[in-house]
Amino acid sequence: MTEYLYKHIAVAYCDAINSDQCKRIAKKWQLDYIGDAAAANKQPQLQFLLQLNQQALELLKLDEPKLGGVKVDFVEGAVAHRRKFGGGRGQDIAKAIGLKHGFTPHVLDATAGLGRDAFVLAGLGCQVTLMERMPIVAALLDDGIERAKLNSEVSEIANRMTLVHASSIKNMNLAQQVDVVYLDPMYPHREKSAAVKKEMRVFQSLVGEDLDADALLEPALALAKYRVVVKRPSYAPPLNNIKPSTSIKMKKNRFDVYVKRAIPKV
Repeated sequence: MTEYLYKHIAVAYCDAINSDQCKRIAKKWQLDYIGDAAAANKQPQLQFLLQLNQQALELLKLDEPKLGGVKVDFVEGAVAHRRKFGGGRGQDIAKAIGLKHGFTPHVLDATAGLGRDAFVLAGLGCQVTLMERMPIVAALLDDGIERAKLNSEVSEIANRMTLVHASSIKNMNLAQQVDVVYLDPMYPHREKSAAVKKEMRVFQSLVGEDLDADALLEPALALAKYRVVVKRPSYAPPLNNIKPSTSIKMKKNRFDVYVKRAIPKV
């Protein structure tokens, strides 16, 4: 996170009862605290706002209020639907990771983002370490995981998720030995901006593209015991232009799988 972006983001509450919690969030992620979210309108230098709204932390792009807030929600909405009806171990991501023969790997999601794929894998029984380098994204993810731990329906899944706020490129080698490394770096969308879903519009304006994404593959291959899985748009070249062992193709995306050794049969 650059100093420029720090100056253009603040933490606020929608209800004063959450003021102490907001102060803790601001201190943890080294962001400015402005109190009432309504005060953001009086600070034209602010471009983004992390606000606590009904106990959930959400990110607002202040010059596009119609987009609404971006938050991590592992309990309701699309994530809940995928958990209940997504197809279990028959999903493409499960096949790519190697969930078969009773093998349930420890996965490092080295580009965690909003944690949706990590939550799917944790829901299928994997221990998942989530590494996210951007403080704002990590703050949203941390909030979502902690709220999920308080929900009886998904607490067991959330407890299999461990967040590490660090750059994967610089710190992946410090992670404990993992079975599979999963990578999903941000890639520029071909669609016009209005067609890109709000999370991507907000994040691309906040953090830009992962221009150093190619540098992820080498440390991932060094760390993973069995394989590295890279999620790519169907039109994108392989990461670092290195051909994968195999690919699982979907409508808009694919999983490039780099095999180091065979998945053990249990």
